[in-house]
Amino acid sequence: MSTAYKPSDAGYLDEGDLRDEMTRVFDICHGCRLCFNLCPSFPSMLGFIDSRDGNVGAMTTAEQDQVVDECYQCKLCYLKCPYVPPHEWQLDFPRLMMRAKAVRKANGLPVEQRLTDQVMNRTDLVGRMSSAMAPLVDKLIGTPGSVTRRAMQAVTGMASERMLPPYSKERFTTWFRRRRAEHAGYLKADPPQASVTVFPTCFIEYMEPAIGKDLVRVYEHNHVACSLPAGTRCCGAPWLHSGDVEHFMKSARRNVEALVHEVRAGSDIVVAQPTCAYVVRHDYPLYLGTRDAEDVAAHTFDPAEYLMRLHRGEGTSIDTEFPAVASGSVPTEVTYHLACHLRAQSIGFKSRDLLKLAGIKADMVQQCSGIDGTWGYRARNYEMALKVAGPLMREVEKAGNEVVCGDCHLANGAILEQTGKRPLHPMQLVARAYGIEEDGTA
Repeated sequence: MSTAYKPSDAGYLDEGDLRDEMTRVFDICHGCRLCFNLCPSFPSMLGFIDSRDGNVGAMTTAEQDQVVDECYQCKLCYLKCPYVPPHEWQLDFPRLMMRAKAVRKANGLPVEQRLTDQVMNRTDLVGRMSSAMAPLVDKLIGTPGSVTRRAMQAVTGMASERMLPPYSKERFTTWFRRRRAEHAGYLKADPPQASVTVFPTCFIEYMEPAIGKDLVRVYEHNHVACSLPAGTRCCGAPWLHSGDVEHFMKSARRNVEALVHEVRAGSDIVVAQPTCAYVVRHDYPLYLGTRDAEDVAAHTFDPAEYLMRLHRGEGTSIDTEFPAVASGSVPTEVTYHLACHLRAQSIGFKSRDLLKLAGIKADMVQQCSGIDGTWGYRARNYEMALKVAGPLMREVEKAGNEVVCGDCHLANGAILEQTGKRPLHPMQLVARAYGIEEDGTA
């Protein structure tokens, strides 16, 4: 039985071995069907097999490839599948799909796809350039369907109709370092109860520094010292999900080297983007296979998860007075989107719990946004992504709350695009609940 899901495994890039493993896994999926409604991959796979009276081996290579192309790595099948490791059948559908993309890349991709991958995967390069030229870049590419965006689609393969997140002129790390002297003075006057290192990843660093700012302010309000790691870059998820294991491993090694230094110094790691947190917690240990990667994963937390850990811990606490909620300036009921990659971490509903502690009722919606990394930004997937996201948008509209919040920056962008409601990150809502204004004043 082949279970070559790591690059170090013998036969990982052997296409014949891959096809045999796909047949084995698809046969198990066909007999189980618990994931029939999770993503487009499963209906396509089951339809191909059913049309051949259950003969899995009769699927063509093109049909297998379609199943691969329709997987956007939401990871939700981990929550339903009864056969994931350590089960003897060793079924790991998401990593099988990533292996298939790695084999495809090793065999040579079309020029158009190689260009698309390079543009979408080099998030730090694009982020640095775009931040330096913001808001000019936002004016040029910020209007879906514009001439500029149609030209971008022709060259890069990025969907012209997809709303793109704007870039910030001031990067998060620039803001953080500019106020470090004030931050240090605060800590000297009021010793912290814990220390964390904020791994901003590309979303907060280049696009939404406001989330990082509110995270830091909320943590400092609760006597948690915040620092930045030195030398980290994008978590590498775009490389991994497109099958470029070499670039992913390079990103993973660099980030683990920087983050493990923080862990050894006594800090925990906080990551505010669920996809990035999932990669650090689950993919780094699997693909690197090092003690350092395991230690970093063990000390990595979602922001709300960490605060609830302090709230329920021995000798630690958080402030449970939320004056802005009591005064009515912050709503007592919101719509909360539980992101796929947060659900896949199996940590519970920590943002919901934190909002409840603040006196805010969170009406949860758990449907997928159809973005999942770069998948929903690609022109070839755009129409399918809209169909995937349809149930989420209907539930957001049905909930009818004025305020929507969610942990995933990508999903929040899709919600804004399709409903007109601009979601907040839970840390932003908690900051407002404490009475912390957007400029940082209380």
